[in-house]
Amino acid sequence: MSRIDKYILINKCLLSALILICFIVVGWSCTSSTSDRATSTSAYSDLDQILERGTIKVVTSYSPISYFIYHGQPLGYEYELLQHFSEELGIEVELSVERDFDVMIDKLNSGEVDMIAYSLTITGERREQVAFSHPLNITRQVLVQRKPDNWRQIPIHRTEAALVRNPIDLAGEEVHVRRASSYLERIKNLETEIGESIDIVETSAGITTEELIRAVAEREIDFTVSDENIARLNQAYYPILDVETPVSLPQQTAWAVRQESVELLEAVNSWLKDFQRETDYYVIYNKYFENRTAFRNRASSRLMFSASGRISVFDPIIQRYAEQAGIDWKLVASIIFRESQFDPDAQAWTGAYGLMQLMPATARAHGANDVTDPDENIKAGVAFLTWLNDYWEQHIEDEEERIKFVLASYNVGHGHVQDARRLAEEFGADPNLWHDNTAVYLEKKSQQKYYTHEVVRYGYARGSEPVNYVDGVLYIYNHYKAVGALRQLMQDEHPLAID
Repeated sequence: MSRIDKYILINKCLLSALILICFIVVGWSCTSSTSDRATSTSAYSDLDQILERGTIKVVTSYSPISYFIYHGQPLGYEYELLQHFSEELGIEVELSVERDFDVMIDKLNSGEVDMIAYSLTITGERREQVAFSHPLNITRQVLVQRKPDNWRQIPIHRTEAALVRNPIDLAGEEVHVRRASSYLERIKNLETEIGESIDIVETSAGITTEELIRAVAEREIDFTVSDENIARLNQAYYPILDVETPVSLPQQTAWAVRQESVELLEAVNSWLKDFQRETDYYVIYNKYFENRTAFRNRASSRLMFSASGRISVFDPIIQRYAEQAGIDWKLVASIIFRESQFDPDAQAWTGAYGLMQLMPATARAHGANDVTDPDENIKAGVAFLTWLNDYWEQHIEDEEERIKFVLASYNVGHGHVQDARRLAEEFGADPNLWHDNTAVYLEKKSQQKYYTHEVVRYGYARGSEPVNYVDGVLYIYNHYKAVGALRQLMQDEHPLAID
């Protein structure tokens, strides 16, 4: 074999080896990529994982329609719909609050939440990012503007002459719309359609549509854009507003899930289509979109948490004694809501009195002479909570777990809770954990086998009541914390955006 033939042969071998290596690398890369995608996708929860977890993680916006705290109670259109949906699936809702639509979508697509439960306007751009549910409502966008100051005294035609009725007349006008909203997209399209420049002011995505509407009514700005149903509700509170000029065709609003969450989307759509045919749906819709009197009362109330940060008229008292005791005042407020719904004259058949439903002996032991006096009642109630926390601190090291034992003891007495801990230890459960452990055996204290057990010292107890009590207080507390944190963030970023 000549030197040239050997050279050719060696090169062929090298080329074959190189091709083989490329196939191996490419194959490994594809397998790795597929594996990575599978891992990434599996990290996102679809319906099976949600049902197994027992909770659905949902983000919504805090507003006077969708979700809000009023007289200490969570309410709202999206909130009530979510309760019905979660009941249908037999799971709990883990609710978080955002005011920036982009952040909502980021949280959804990152897997931090499973669903956006907010009436998002369906747009082509958003369809590329999320999968929309069956439509909730159909509305259109309208221009929100102010009538003349003397509109009640002048003829209608003079009022009409002072208002923008043709979108062309917005040329050169300053229109405030929130960033990342469908309103911004629409007003930009309108600018193109009329062939004139509109001075579009993009506000922070954290400022709500309702806050911009208020700014129009109070002469801080001249124009904004809103969905018609929201605009008409606000007009009931601000009669000086005009909301009769449409700037869009009818549009659909919906909830959203990740595009990969096919099973969850099917479940949402199936439930929503059925529920929208039921009377309950129309009751909820009318409650939040048609009842203008109720909206006006909420908007003007100092007990609308979004407006004032107040949960109840007793907040200053609660805050004073909670701060002295080193307890989060929102936890105390949650207990009071659960016990009496902030009624200082509440009285239980058991003989418990007042805001924190204290038995007379307990009240006296913690410094209250007049259990019906709100100040004394709260002072004694907080002192009792402090005593319980000090007691359980000797047994339960973890603070988050301890609060559950404290709440259960507040409801049924620490003796019954200690019985449940002894039963838990006797039957192989962890006495220092609440859910699925001590709580289970507290519930079992209504059964003779358990309340007559040799480790039990305090006998029979309707254990389901304190277990439900703990869940109920923590449920309200989580709402108060989430909304309070959002409001504080808004004050820090936009101090003028909140009353």
